[in-house]
Amino acid sequence: MSEENPQDQMLEVSKEIQYNNAKMWQLALFSLNNAATNLYLALMGYVTYYANGIVGLGVFLLSMILTGMRVFDGITDPIIGYLLDKTEGRYGKFRPFLCIGNLLLASSCIVLYLTNHLVPQYIRLPYFIFVYAIYIIGYTFQTVVAKSGQTIITNNPRQRPIATYFDSMFIMAAYGGTTLYVSNYLIPKYHTFLNPDLFREFVFMIVIVSMICTILAVIGIWEKDQKQFYGIARGEKIHKSDYLEILKCNKPIRMLTLASCSNQFVAIVYSHTTVGVMLYGILMHNYSIAGLIGIVAAAPTLLVVNIGIKIAQRFGQRRALILAALFAVIFQVWMIVILLFGKIDTISFVPRKINGITVWFVLVFSLLNGCKSIINNMVVPMIADCSDYELMRSGKYVPGLMGALFSFVEKAVSAFGTAFVGIVLTFIGYGKVLPQVGEPVTNTLRWSTIFLFCIVPIVGWLFTLLAMHFYELDKKTMQKVYLFRAQQGNKQT
Repeated sequence: MSEENPQDQMLEVSKEIQYNNAKMWQLALFSLNNAATNLYLALMGYVTYYANGIVGLGVFLLSMILTGMRVFDGITDPIIGYLLDKTEGRYGKFRPFLCIGNLLLASSCIVLYLTNHLVPQYIRLPYFIFVYAIYIIGYTFQTVVAKSGQTIITNNPRQRPIATYFDSMFIMAAYGGTTLYVSNYLIPKYHTFLNPDLFREFVFMIVIVSMICTILAVIGIWEKDQKQFYGIARGEKIHKSDYLEILKCNKPIRMLTLASCSNQFVAIVYSHTTVGVMLYGILMHNYSIAGLIGIVAAAPTLLVVNIGIKIAQRFGQRRALILAALFAVIFQVWMIVILLFGKIDTISFVPRKINGITVWFVLVFSLLNGCKSIINNMVVPMIADCSDYELMRSGKYVPGLMGALFSFVEKAVSAFGTAFVGIVLTFIGYGKVLPQVGEPVTNTLRWSTIFLFCIVPIVGWLFTLLAMHFYELDKKTMQKVYLFRAQQGNKQT
């Protein structure tokens, strides 16, 4: 085999190696795990309206609490990731964590939304924190599988990026469907976020749909959740000190974590429920658009994601992420122009009222949303790349630890996204009551919305581009990693 042409070497050796290929339905069903957890994320995006308007907690206090809880979320990641790496029972390594996590999510959210406003006033705050902590633990149980389970689904370099497509589609459906459900059904039915019945109906809908998605995800990973797919280590035992050793020696996971920290921070900011109310419910005077835009933009968004996957398959996932971040910056600048100079209060999806600004907004939103999906979801299969690289580097197969390390640092930093929105809202005069649908537009609200929805993301994505500049797992490097991973899999089978 020629040492001068790694691509030819890859093609020649790959003919003799049997990759751990996944069926397309396995990739699709396992990605529903992301849909299951993101449904709860979408639900908890409205927790500030429940806790502020019904429970009676202040906006700034809530922001600080939610920031602290997200840091707690990061702390639970390495603990549960360590448990996952040590787990190898009758029902596999990953399936028990999926089931336990979803049950904890369901029970904690039902208790939170149905009872927090009924307990005595003086214990509402500690009650909220305690139940929310249970939610965090359940969320970590289920999401640690999303990041680590990619290593056993497939090690084929052409299949792994496809997970980005399914993740993008299902997460978009989870968030878009939830927003549509709230803006076009719950709000017209209950008229305000101050009605406890709204949240009662909301939480049971999420619980049912998320459980269905989790069951399907368990089916998707069932065949792969076996020892022969876990990877071969060279006999090294896993110790807690491995966390620091990996951070020190595995530069790719450090750079990917830094990039994702930036991505998650800005995603928390621009997708914050209050920012959506400010944009659609106040600036546009039509909150129903918040749900409809996801449907209208779904097809073009997935087209952009599909292009990103093709780029990842041909040039590597690093290149795809860099291009997505670069174009996201460009499209976000276009969005600023539209929000500043377009008559966005005339945007409508009613056939007879569709105008030029509607077309421009949908076009830019779709292109931007496609880039966001690639940026936010491409990192998941890239964690699997870093895990395979660690197996080649140190001989340790630690997907749970890798995913947990990633999540710990990511969540600890991105936690400040919620606090950041709370600080901005407090600064512009919303320290006690959140902006409500239908409020009059002011220059302060307009510029604050543009700042949170557009300017902050641009800064974050520029930082992502800087981090990716130092990320070493390009296509050439990953060819060696994939070959090593496949060869190890063949030895075990």
